[in-house]
Amino acid sequence: MEESSYTGLPTSHLLGSVPAVVTEENNASKHVEAFEQQPANNWRGVFSISSYSEYFNVDTDVVLIRLISSLNPVAGDFFSKIDANPDLYGLIWISTTLVFVLASLGNLATFLMQKHVDNSTSWSFDVSYVNVAACSIYGYAIVVPLAYYFFLQYMGSNASLIRFWCMWGYSLTIFIMSSFLLIIPVEFLRWVIILLTGVASASFVALNLRSYIEGNELSVAIIAAFFLQMALAIFIKVWFFP
Repeated sequence: MEESSYTGLPTSHLLGSVPAVVTEENNASKHVEAFEQQPANNWRGVFSISSYSEYFNVDTDVVLIRLISSLNPVAGDFFSKIDANPDLYGLIWISTTLVFVLASLGNLATFLMQKHVDNSTSWSFDVSYVNVAACSIYGYAIVVPLAYYFFLQYMGSNASLIRFWCMWGYSLTIFIMSSFLLIIPVEFLRWVIILLTGVASASFVALNLRSYIEGNELSVAIIAAFFLQMALAIFIKVWFFP
């Protein structure tokens, strides 16, 4: 009788009842994931600064891998690489680096071109390059992904603002590298460099965007993203390396 009474006890509360513990842990992890995803998936979380603190929790190795991946324009797998942990670290620091690179190298390129044409021409540092670079680069890196996020949400397609900011931020990496080549005082070569850079960066954005969103009716948005990136490249050439 005593043995039969013991068998009637709920085994989920006994020590060593692994399935119950695993179930509770799984439920807890689901609640944590739902809590982490909530700020990015509702409209209120988009404008809350505290919602984005977790997206700066990346180490140097992860950032380097993503920088290298952004230099491969035809892979189209960038979103799958950042899916577990998209970051805003690249967006902030890549954009900031590009602003100072454009301002400094743009002035240097202007100096070299003037000296190449007329060695006696006087030259002075143009501070306005910093203001233009900051407004254009920060504005582009923030506003364009934000516009695509709202547009795709309106169209009923899958969209993640954090992933868009991450992808567009890393797409600017190649512009930093090409800016050092744009100081060469040969106009034809400058145009070749910036057009190749624009095509590479635009292909990176368009192909990754195509792999992320679904629906043939959104192909216009992908093409528009390609030409927006090309427009940025041409703007950089015309304004900072004339």
